[in-house]
Amino acid sequence: MKIVQNKTTRPLSIPLPRGKKLHLGPGKSGQIVSTSADHPALKQLADAGEIEILDERRAVRERMVGAGTDRTMIGGPTSGRGGRRSGDR
Repeated sequence: MKIVQNKTTRPLSIPLPRGKKLHLGPGKSGQIVSTSADHPALKQLADAGEIEILDERRAVRERMVGAGTDRTMIGGPTSGRGGRRSGDR
């Protein structure tokens, strides 16, 4: 997998092979399959500096190194009991 990051301050609609598109907001990133990274439209956007294409392993490593300066990762929902206990009725 590869990670595509929007380096602009505007939303992008990035064309992918087989007529698909990846929609990214400003500064956001998304995943694509490695074979899509060779698509000419992606290379053109990368050469223009509008997007950055990273290997997934490299992106994870860079986040770990810059963890103190980047956004804090917040976990999603956890599996546990709901908001109620059986004795709260």
